[in-house]
Amino acid sequence: MQDRMRQRSGSSPTNETATSFGSGLRWWRERRGFSQLDLAGAAETTQRHLSFLESGRAGPSREMILRLAGVLDLPLRQQNALLLAAGFAPAWGESDLSAPEIAQVNNALDYMLTQQEPYPAFVVDRRWTLLRANTGAVRFTEFLLGPTPASAAAAEPVNLAVALVSPDVLRPFIVNWEEVALYFLRGVQADAIADGTRATADLLKRLLAFPELPGLSRVLPLVEPRAPVLVIHFRKGETSLRLFTTIATLGTPQDVTLQEIRVECFFPMDDSTAQVFRDWASGALSVCP
Repeated sequence: MQDRMRQRSGSSPTNETATSFGSGLRWWRERRGFSQLDLAGAAETTQRHLSFLESGRAGPSREMILRLAGVLDLPLRQQNALLLAAGFAPAWGESDLSAPEIAQVNNALDYMLTQQEPYPAFVVDRRWTLLRANTGAVRFTEFLLGPTPASAAAAEPVNLAVALVSPDVLRPFIVNWEEVALYFLRGVQADAIADGTRATADLLKRLLAFPELPGLSRVLPLVEPRAPVLVIHFRKGETSLRLFTTIATLGTPQDVTLQEIRVECFFPMDDSTAQVFRDWASGALSVCP
């Protein structure tokens, strides 16, 4: 089952391996489950014209590419890939987070991180690379893993997905790790299927290569009563922390970078967990005893 998922998530012809606009369009149409007739109708064109576009007998206009991409609900990065394959310039920019033109978005991200204090919050990209974190997140990771070495700044960027499944990072501190890992892996699998990029497929393969992972098709026993959300139960020594998460995205992005940003916020599931974070913030309890 996992081998089939690896193959499915890693078979995209877009970006790195696209040979033409037509092959990319056909791949996305089939991946989204459209027949030529259905896609042509939704995009207000003819099946004959769509067939000609896929076979290369006709060239698309820029407007037609964006229309088809909209119907197929393609991420902005993949829309740009189709435009480039057809010989057009990208329609959507890809900004650095420090760029002046997105200063207000940066302010909004910082505001969200600040408002989440004293509880942890992280800003990550589409493939869970850590971009920034609030003070609550720093305290939390220092409690679990110890202070970050000064040499770590020059090392490989932190990836929260890898940290979650690695036996050398967070896995030893998560009581219900198998349940959490299975839920998370299915989320990365869904990302790989949805965005069709080799990078996301490679991330899934990297995660699945770690030892003792639950199979993606596995169904864990149902326990009653069940919490309304999946609780991540962290434990180190005598300290037990029960948290759930929310993930926020920008609602109307018109930039590739901004579309791929996620803000993950952790919330306490019980009063004792909330008190630990409040005590860390006030200095009443040491993060690293």
